[in-house]
Amino acid sequence: MKINVVVIFGGCSSEHEISCMSAATIVKALDPERYTVRKVFITKEGLWRYYEGDIEHIDARAVSEQAPEAAILPGQKKAQLMVLRQDAWTALPMDIVIPVLHGKNGEDGTIQGLLEIARVPYVGCGVLASAASMDKLTTKRLVMPTGIRQARYVAVFAREFESMEAVLDRVEAALSYPVYVKPANAGSSVGVSKAEDRAALEQALHLAAEQDSRILVEETIVGREVECSVLGGETPKVSGVGEILAADTFYTYDAKYHNAESKTVIDPNLPAETVEEIRRAALTVFQAVNGYGLARVDFFVEAETGEVVFNEINTFPGFTSISMYPMLWKRQGYAVSDLVDELIEWGLRR
Repeated sequence: MKINVVVIFGGCSSEHEISCMSAATIVKALDPERYTVRKVFITKEGLWRYYEGDIEHIDARAVSEQAPEAAILPGQKKAQLMVLRQDAWTALPMDIVIPVLHGKNGEDGTIQGLLEIARVPYVGCGVLASAASMDKLTTKRLVMPTGIRQARYVAVFAREFESMEAVLDRVEAALSYPVYVKPANAGSSVGVSKAEDRAALEQALHLAAEQDSRILVEETIVGREVECSVLGGETPKVSGVGEILAADTFYTYDAKYHNAESKTVIDPNLPAETVEEIRRAALTVFQAVNGYGLARVDFFVEAETGEVVFNEINTFPGFTSISMYPMLWKRQGYAVSDLVDELIEWGLRR
């Protein structure tokens, strides 16, 4: 009997387009002999639509106007996907959900909470791990007891902007320029900027506040940007290490997805002991946030000292053609189809 898989993608976050690209990769990887695949597209306005077209060529406006409404109905003995056609709701079987949603309302525990209430298995981290990992300030606090080095930071809240001069003084007392300013909750480097002086810092704080009211100002770590992937549940596996060669001063949204000069290097030239330290740290961070299923853990290797510095964890990393997560596992012998099969198995097991 085929497994009924519902792929949810799109969403209201700033990473809507990346979600669609990732979902296209995953849908193509699902074996039609093994799975019945149903697709739910969430528009940027938050409307749920049952989508039956080509996932790689979505006309979002046409879908929102013409595709039938969709919903997951909690409170039933068995979870069902509800589709509205001609003023009548039809229930479709649903064995597991793949929430291919990056950023807010997808990677932050909210969709996971809905699926928990609906009692439907799903791929990826649970409510706690998703929410904690999405919030960079909370992640730092959870990782701190592990002893893994992190960039020094100052937490700033938008409510403090009325006393902006005091905020700027506090940051300058703790950190030296240049600094990086990040929304606590955002993905794909949206709202992140580098500040070289006081005026730029104030501007960066306002930019970050457009994404979240909780903001991190971090010291600059000069070094190589590296990433490591984790896969599994109670006894997760860790991939090798990949390196990001950003085309910009840092790995911005445009550098990630729109600049051909940005490159990802699988198996970069790093000392063997550094690679093993990164792999150990990735697993430690994954377990510190109570991760499950998958995550990509990002680090710096500091140029001057060679020390490994934890940056952040992504609980549903990109699955695009240039995304590090599937590329790292491909290096380990996993085709994308194998990877998706295993992620579904872990979701069903939970």
